[in-house]
Amino acid sequence: MANEPGKPDFSNVKSGVESTAPPAPAKPDFSNVSSGVESTAPATSAPTVQTYTVVGGDSLSKIAKKFYGNANKWREIFEANRDRISNPDMIQIGQVLKIPVEKTSSKEPTDHE
Repeated sequence: MANEPGKPDFSNVKSGVESTAPPAPAKPDFSNVSSGVESTAPATSAPTVQTYTVVGGDSLSKIAKKFYGNANKWREIFEANRDRISNPDMIQIGQVLKIPVEKTSSKEPTDHE
């Protein structure tokens, strides 16, 4: 077929792909990678103290029963609050007490009731 006047002649164009870009690097070998979890962050532990605000009718033994399931553990609350309580029989409504968290207790309220 003859070339029409004014149109370019592409009869000598060859098909195929060539690139001037450098060859791609070999794929990385991850065959020796093992999984696992590590952290450099310090380990966080459960809080060792929570608080409770005294309400009318409360006593240290009632609070101990509520938090520990055992009224006889009132002394742990008293010892943790020596700076706030001078007489374990004289706690005040509205007073905020520190309640040490028992390590083996399964009864740990998440907020003061």
